[in-house]
Amino acid sequence: MLIKQIHIENESVPNDLRILDGKISAISPYLTALPNEQTIDGHNKLIIPPFVDPHVHLDSTMTAGQPEWNETGTLFDGIRIWSERKKTLTKQDVKDRAIAALKLQAQHGLQYVRSHVDVTDPDLVALKALIEVREEVKEWMTLQLVAFPQEGILSFPNGKELMIKAAQLGVDAIGAIPHFEFTHEYSVASLKFAVNLAKEYNLLVDAHTDEIDDPASRGLETLATLAFETGLKDKVTASHTTAMGSYNDAYVYKLMRLLKMADINFIANPLINMYLGGRFDTYPKRRGLTRVKELDANGINVAFGEDDIKDPWYPMGNGNMLDVLHMGLHATQIMGYSEIMHSYRFVTANGAKAMHLSDKYGIQVGNPANFLIFNAPNFYEVINTRAELLYSIHNGKIIVATTPATTSTYLEDF
Repeated sequence: MLIKQIHIENESVPNDLRILDGKISAISPYLTALPNEQTIDGHNKLIIPPFVDPHVHLDSTMTAGQPEWNETGTLFDGIRIWSERKKTLTKQDVKDRAIAALKLQAQHGLQYVRSHVDVTDPDLVALKALIEVREEVKEWMTLQLVAFPQEGILSFPNGKELMIKAAQLGVDAIGAIPHFEFTHEYSVASLKFAVNLAKEYNLLVDAHTDEIDDPASRGLETLATLAFETGLKDKVTASHTTAMGSYNDAYVYKLMRLLKMADINFIANPLINMYLGGRFDTYPKRRGLTRVKELDANGINVAFGEDDIKDPWYPMGNGNMLDVLHMGLHATQIMGYSEIMHSYRFVTANGAKAMHLSDKYGIQVGNPANFLIFNAPNFYEVINTRAELLYSIHNGKIIVATTPATTSTYLEDF
């Protein structure tokens, strides 16, 4: 396959790009088409690496309204409702919904997804189902699974044993939820347990951390310290960290030094945390987001995730990372022209780094031919006009193709 005269990651001068045997074999200002080679006209089109969603919950996807809608819009009511829905899970139920969600995500250019899976279930129904899904979709989607203790590790009966069993079944990462544990002591102990378990089984760590507007919730400092002291460092991810938006500036100044030393990743979930956050405020209302702009300015890796697709925590969602990014840029005020132009990294390379996708991610000669082609010359136009995703190409094969719609206007008739 030969892609002619396309703009690679906002470069003003276009290049040709060739794919051979599923890999990028050449990038050059001009390449001659080979006999019978499929050719794509990339004139005034943009090519970027594939979208990455490093934080979603496929076990609960598409269960909104079951058994009831979350009318209060709080995190805690979401957990309560999911606890009821969880009792009715079957393997086929989880698989059907998860695969439907993954197909929806693929249509929007996603090729890499990390799903948290609730393991506060004595039978681990969802985890066993998603382990099968991970294998079934591997030809078109890389899926990572996180053992996620939705109702706590120490605060749930046999929580530790269930986490160990999840590690043995074959997850990719170990999770935690320190802010939902009964006490501060449980919070610290749960993080120590999670990090030690990850080390024992050579897994990554991705903990729901301080997903609350309470400035006294400080699991982040414990997680970062453990990452630093154990040497796991960038194998550790802190998801949400919404309490950081409520920390005082003096504490954040001190904390930032530790975060840089620890070299951990952060994942913010703009759609969901803007919706769930500030629910107990009158006015002014907090945005419910972590300090994305400040973390990014300090050289700390921050990615955006969708988090929920039509479930007890979020009644909407369609698997489109452009929706996530659009909300995130507004909510975090990352809106300078150059910031917008390069903002795709929050839903591409930064997520890939958090998922430890190695150096095989990105548009470089020798890498797998995984990328997206948009109907616009640069990313500012993509996100501003919601330009069509013309192609999603995975290992050199087209897995999604879009024919642009034609709109007619008849304004002269008025």
